[in-house]
Amino acid sequence: MITRIEHDSMGDIAVPDNALYGAQTQRAIANFTIYPQALPQTFIQAIILIKKIAARSNLHLHRLSTTTAEAIINSCDHLLNEPDFMRHFPLGVYQTGSGTSTNMNVNEVLARIASQLSGQTINANDEVNYGQSSNDVIPSAIHLSAALALHHTLLPALTHFIAVTKNKAHGLREFIKTGRTHLMDAMPVSMEQSVATWADQIALIQQQLILLQPALQTLAQGGTAVGTGINTHSNFATLFNQLLSEETGLTFTPAANFFTHISSQDTAVLLSGQLKTLAVALIKIANDLRWMNSGPLAGLSEISLPALQPGSSIMPGKVNPVIPEAVVMACTQVIGNDLSITLAGQSGNFELNVMLPLIANNLLTNITLLSNCLYSLADKAIADFTVNEAKLQEALTRNPILATALNPVIGYEKAAEIAKQAYKENRPIIDVAVEHTNLLREELEDLLDPKKMI
Repeated sequence: MITRIEHDSMGDIAVPDNALYGAQTQRAIANFTIYPQALPQTFIQAIILIKKIAARSNLHLHRLSTTTAEAIINSCDHLLNEPDFMRHFPLGVYQTGSGTSTNMNVNEVLARIASQLSGQTINANDEVNYGQSSNDVIPSAIHLSAALALHHTLLPALTHFIAVTKNKAHGLREFIKTGRTHLMDAMPVSMEQSVATWADQIALIQQQLILLQPALQTLAQGGTAVGTGINTHSNFATLFNQLLSEETGLTFTPAANFFTHISSQDTAVLLSGQLKTLAVALIKIANDLRWMNSGPLAGLSEISLPALQPGSSIMPGKVNPVIPEAVVMACTQVIGNDLSITLAGQSGNFELNVMLPLIANNLLTNITLLSNCLYSLADKAIADFTVNEAKLQEALTRNPILATALNPVIGYEKAAEIAKQAYKENRPIIDVAVEHTNLLREELEDLLDPKKMI
């Protein structure tokens, strides 16, 4: 390998000659070899955007010269427009807990590009990182990347799922099925009511996520090392958020207390909790689909999910509910990631949380997983399942729990006797009720009409 010698505060080190990063990144590559899992691309993009807006802010505040600031800004644009820009950021999740290595990786790459584009020497620490610290850049990048992912990816996915599911529910109004509690027969419900409930579950979670957006869009940037704002202009935070808001179209504001946003990651933990709730809801919905689809002979077989692929390498003709299964696995991973974020959130030791890369990775991974799950479940399972009406009616007409509708007329105890006999003899409830009450069949047909029970 052809190398060049780079220098930092610890001395000289050999760096691959074709690498855009410098000495500090090279030291981190050598030190952090636990697992080669790169940080999410959206997180690195957020850091680059922070560097761009910081350079613009420092130019306005006369902290950087016009040529230096423009070189840094141009290098950010150049990097973000490079299709394979992630190759310049080899560091993994398991590194220094502040994310300093990744912050310096970005600083070094931008400094080298800026130097090449401008023909002047741009310093990674003194100019690209001017008025910043890893301790406010990385927490800000967590909020920024999560806010952008929430706005541009997850909220649209939620809206799509709700629309598809409501539309499906509307087309199922005529179908009535046996309700189930404890996985046992219960009073009837319409298929529309069951499916519309899924949409409502997701809509409630969407509302909570929207309520979190203002907190997520407050940033630590400007607090620098510990929250005091040392080495940055007093107007930097305000101007930075103003320019960032213009750049992204979202409203960002400085944290009311920089110390809080640097020493803790409570907003990230709160967001992760809502993402976990979404995962739980999707598991419930996916499992409902699996149960309703079960069979086709020995299960419920109330619906038929789209047949997407062969289900067995040995049993011909078997077709499995593969999309709900995949969603359940992905959502289980989300729940595991949430636990990691929860434990990482505890690691705010005095003035700095020291599990920031882990929080960033798991939070953004969960947003991606859940967004993809919403589209998959909506488009490949819910939108096109068909209802097996004959199976619904077969179970419904023999459901002794319909005797509940007789309670006001004949009393709970008598209705229970009829229900038990219908169970025992596997007969329609109406036939047993005709034999054991003084009610006419026409009266019983009216009382036991499932359409009047939903």
